Amino acid sequence: MSQTVDRALSILPLLAEGPANLEQVASRLGVHKSTALRLLRTLHEHGIVYRQQDQRYRLGARLFALAQEAVENLDVREIAHPHLAELNEKCGHTVHLAVYEENEVLYIDKVESRYPVRMYSRIGKPVAITVAAVAKLLLADLPEPERRAVAERLDYPMYTSRSIPNAAAFLKELATVREQGWATDLGGHEESINCIGAPIRGADGRAVAACSVSAPNVVVTADELLALLPLLRRTADAISAEYSGTTRTPDKSPAPVKSPAPVKSQLPDKTHAPERNREKEARP
Repeated sequence: MSQTVDRALSILPLLAEGPANLEQVASRLGVHKSTALRLLRTLHEHGIVYRQQDQRYRLGARLFALAQEAVENLDVREIAHPHLAELNEKCGHTVHLAVYEENEVLYIDKVESRYPVRMYSRIGKPVAITVAAVAKLLLADLPEPERRAVAERLDYPMYTSRSIPNAAAFLKELATVREQGWATDLGGHEESINCIGAPIRGADGRAVAACSVSAPNVVVTADELLALLPLLRRTADAISAEYSGTTRTPDKSPAPVKSPAPVKSQLPDKTHAPERNREKEARP
């Protein structure tokens, strides 16, 4: 990077802290005031900085407009898909990508399992919002008042004995998900389907989407699926880094995940599972 460009870009973090005068800018850059003035004039001409009446400079409206336009044109599905395909290649199970829009959590991408037992889920179809791992992640990231309001207006169908029964239990689950940074659906929507999920975050740290790995327990047990959580979280981190334009170091040694003791014993016996060539409808 040329020295001039480097100096000009170094002005932006300074002005992000608040308005600054010419002397402050020159001091931060370690240059003469005439050099700082040339840089500020150029940035001002392009609307990147604005000179106030008190002769101090602040970030300009054009910079915010460009940032907003860039965010609006980001396609999380396009960015995520290669990572999801790689995740699917490594684990072999169904991989989903979901977003929260207009009070629903919707699948926007899917990579099918390589196994004969397939999961019936469609892109564009809402998930079972009170039990799905991706839904828990996206709702857990909402501000507390909004999170509570959403929880209180939802219905709580008892799909299985492990479905979440009411708003109080749902809010407690969302608090856990928010703290740990990942979510599960272990037989909450269908007895024989398990799912793990991780959030995809933007530059501001907010969840913009969530990805998941799902599998019937005739293919892997809940414990075996939970063992894939580090791989899933590294995938989510990689997508987040590319989406937000930041450099992140994935956690290569996450803390071991402990599955709830009763879960494994409560899963249906594989000997009573449907035939492998039968498609199961599920919304993990």
